[in-house]
Amino acid sequence: MLAATGLVIITCVLLGIMSKKLSPVAALISIPFIGALFLGFTPTQTSHFILDGLRSIIPVTAMIVFAILYFGVVSDAGMLDPIVTGILKVVGCKPPRITLGTALLALIIHLDGSGAVTIMLTVPVFLPLYDRLGMDRRILACIIAMATGTNFLPWIGAQVRSSIVLEVTPMDIYLPLIPVHVIGLIGVFSLAYWFGKREEKRLGLNAVGCQVEPLPYKLTEEQKAIRRPRLFWLNLLLTLAVFSSMLFRLVDAAVAFMIGVALALTLNYRGVDRQMARIDAHARTALMLGSVLMSAGAFVGIMKQTGVITAMAKALVAAIPQGMEHALPLLVAIVSMPMSLVFDPDSFYFGILPVLTAAYRELGGDPIVVARAAILGVHTTGYGVSPLTPSCLLLVGMTRLSLADHQRFSFFYLWGCSLLMVAASVLLGILPL
Repeated sequence: MLAATGLVIITCVLLGIMSKKLSPVAALISIPFIGALFLGFTPTQTSHFILDGLRSIIPVTAMIVFAILYFGVVSDAGMLDPIVTGILKVVGCKPPRITLGTALLALIIHLDGSGAVTIMLTVPVFLPLYDRLGMDRRILACIIAMATGTNFLPWIGAQVRSSIVLEVTPMDIYLPLIPVHVIGLIGVFSLAYWFGKREEKRLGLNAVGCQVEPLPYKLTEEQKAIRRPRLFWLNLLLTLAVFSSMLFRLVDAAVAFMIGVALALTLNYRGVDRQMARIDAHARTALMLGSVLMSAGAFVGIMKQTGVITAMAKALVAAIPQGMEHALPLLVAIVSMPMSLVFDPDSFYFGILPVLTAAYRELGGDPIVVARAAILGVHTTGYGVSPLTPSCLLLVGMTRLSLADHQRFSFFYLWGCSLLMVAASVLLGILPL
């Protein structure tokens, strides 16, 4: 009964979100609430389940909200401007430098964890240069998707969603994956260089003295008004301090970003009005994601406290062929990237992952291993070709490509990056064979 009800709840959540009939907030709260009432739990009991779920995700929600605010403030202050200008000066008109510069700029801008922001800032900088040289725009889109997809920082959506499901911190999931992260990025830069050499040969641009220069990085008047170029080094040092405090676990990630926001606002913008204006500029993004995360907390709380997840996990364990039990994380990792084309982020991480992790726990394994396996592809390397994410549609729109052309060109390169990280995880003992 419990397992069947759980299957119905998850199916309804998936259908509601993927059909766009319900927002993630509405689906994640209303459907499991109705399911709990159907199972005989009272509204009072169900409200306690929701509160239990919310308690577990408050630190994670605080981290992502203040991470968005922090990177928004230091970006507004112009911390990235000298880096962008420097990259453009170095790349010149040599395709290998241009493709490497594309990967580097996308990687740096993606420090805030937002694929959409990375696309909106990287494409306008490099697309004119690609077009003026006659380089393939599909390469630009592919490199941006690879660089952002392999850059699975602790505050990106996949990490945050996984940590909510497992009731751990994103750093618990991320720290063992740091060497895998580095190997994935090496793979991205290697592919970017290979793309550049291939384009250089195709276009016959080996000759010295190319006359094409990159377009300057231009700011609007509104952007100039909030820039603080004299404070570049202070903002950079503050960012390094925030990162270091998280990596070495001097303070919790949420606290690191909270302190970072307070200091960044104080350093760059004097006066309440200016500081509130910067918060207001990024509040919509923070509130939207924060509301989804809290809704997910309600969903997880209900599904766990009613016993639905445990019942579904036992049913899944019973269905796994004998001798295949311990291969579950590896199987998840291998197919993780293509699963981005089937499930949107909320559907997978809040609907499918809880069942997979609970099943692996029933088999005697550590459920966090399954989460790490999923992060190697599901809406990390996979988001850039998934029509279920707005960022993918933004990428093809801004690069003026059809979705089909982009998917045909980029799919196997992105899956290759995912499989490279899977292989590294196996060799390093992070994923069991």
